[in-house]
Amino acid sequence: MRDFELPGRSPVYAANGMVSTSNPLAALTAVEILRAGGNAVDAAIATAAVLGVTEPNNIGIGGDVFALYAPAGKGVIAYNGSGYAPSRASPDFFQQHGLAAVPVDSPHAVTIPGAVDAWTRLGADYGTKDLEELLRPAIALAEDGYPIFDSTHFYWSHSRTRLARDPAAARIFLPGGEVPQRGSLHRQPELARTLRLIARHGRAAFYEGPVARDLVRCLESRGGVHSLEDFAEYRGEYVDPIQARYRGHDVFECPPNGQGIAALMMLNILSGFELARLEALGAPRLHLEIEAARLAYRDRDALVCDPAHRPTPAEVMLSSAYADRLRALIDPARTLPDLPPCDLPNHRDTTYLAIVDRDRNAISLIGSLFHSFGSALVGPESGVVLQNRGFGFSTKPGHPNAIGPRKRPMHTIIPGMACKDGRPALSFGVVGGRYQPWGHAHLLANILDFGLDVQEAVDLARVYHEDGIVHIERGVPDKVALDLAGYGHRIMRRSEVGNRDDGPIGGASIVMIDWEKGVLVGGSEPRMDGCALGY
Repeated sequence: MRDFELPGRSPVYAANGMVSTSNPLAALTAVEILRAGGNAVDAAIATAAVLGVTEPNNIGIGGDVFALYAPAGKGVIAYNGSGYAPSRASPDFFQQHGLAAVPVDSPHAVTIPGAVDAWTRLGADYGTKDLEELLRPAIALAEDGYPIFDSTHFYWSHSRTRLARDPAAARIFLPGGEVPQRGSLHRQPELARTLRLIARHGRAAFYEGPVARDLVRCLESRGGVHSLEDFAEYRGEYVDPIQARYRGHDVFECPPNGQGIAALMMLNILSGFELARLEALGAPRLHLEIEAARLAYRDRDALVCDPAHRPTPAEVMLSSAYADRLRALIDPARTLPDLPPCDLPNHRDTTYLAIVDRDRNAISLIGSLFHSFGSALVGPESGVVLQNRGFGFSTKPGHPNAIGPRKRPMHTIIPGMACKDGRPALSFGVVGGRYQPWGHAHLLANILDFGLDVQEAVDLARVYHEDGIVHIERGVPDKVALDLAGYGHRIMRRSEVGNRDDGPIGGASIVMIDWEKGVLVGGSEPRMDGCALGY
């Protein structure tokens, strides 16, 4: 239980329905849909649509979606709503144009958006309400205006230069040439019209007709190789989730091309250590987590790709024997300076929401434009912000994640679900790009090893290793930072990175089902604008 003399927030409890997400207006939308008789899938679609309006830097219909859905405890269903590269994309194109990598703010980084297809497919198969009703709240906010919350304003401000390069992006998101002030109302009338078309005509309104033509014209005018056929022929797919066993729970993730396999590998490695005997925010625990992440991320970067083009050896990567091999490389008292190369066969900005309804249908859904405002390219007539997920491709021929026709890149966004005794127990997710698998393992260990409640688990300070440096939040005590340095880690406070504060590490949302007490418990991210809300 939290110390009530210190700033903080308590877990949220409810009996009938619960949502946790990054914006209060989106959370309210979910509760209103649930109270009106909608189920978790209905609420998720409506909430994602609202987030696409209120957090245009993070998520939208120009981005992708992944989901895990547990219908009333009857197993877990996974959906991959990630987009593919255009049919004319290939490493040869980039070599011919002298490009060593996919430029982040270019049409070449834009993959076909999967969000609308995912909404319509999940809604048709598992929802109970029509799309027109579910998109109504998002349309009203886009048309009438929505207030800009603090963390959204923070990342919006850091995207100003990128937005200014595109006329449509500048007109919509830099009115008067400036980032709108926090707390001010902002409108997106073009997006409202597009959402209304989708509400009336479904997926065809986005992937065919004037919206698709607007987006293809926008991309072609900047040198993109996208076609109307690339949009019209796109389809997401149901996939078999992958899983690992951790502390009596079955933890589910979406399979590659997502990076959820890295989260499961971390849990497999950590399961062999007695974490509960350590301090939750102590250097010994964090050191083990850092080393497990380094090994799991090494394999992710070497092997994870679109399985339709080259299979990922997931069965081997998630085996207990391989976890034992990786665990044996970890010295509990010292960092491994140089990781050995992966020896397995090489086959190789974001918003999250968790919702559980009165029937205990649980959904874990995540959507993203990748970088803040994605490619910073916007359809001038449709108002659609286009993602830059293709930046994750390699341009090196033969690499498992090399860009190719109709190929999906290695994807960072991952929803999570943990079940116990065959029933959903935790619907959770963590935003933050490459940090997400680490965030999943960290969050679950906080709850299952250290006994923290869902809000305490989200609140606890975080660390993250990248490019040889362990980034630590200001919430990590100085003594712990010094102890980590003693293990051989290079330590850097988040506020010391570059010339500005890059913000916190990740952002989590979680809903727990307490079957014994008959209640739902929500935890939300204090590092972001949102909340958990139930009824």
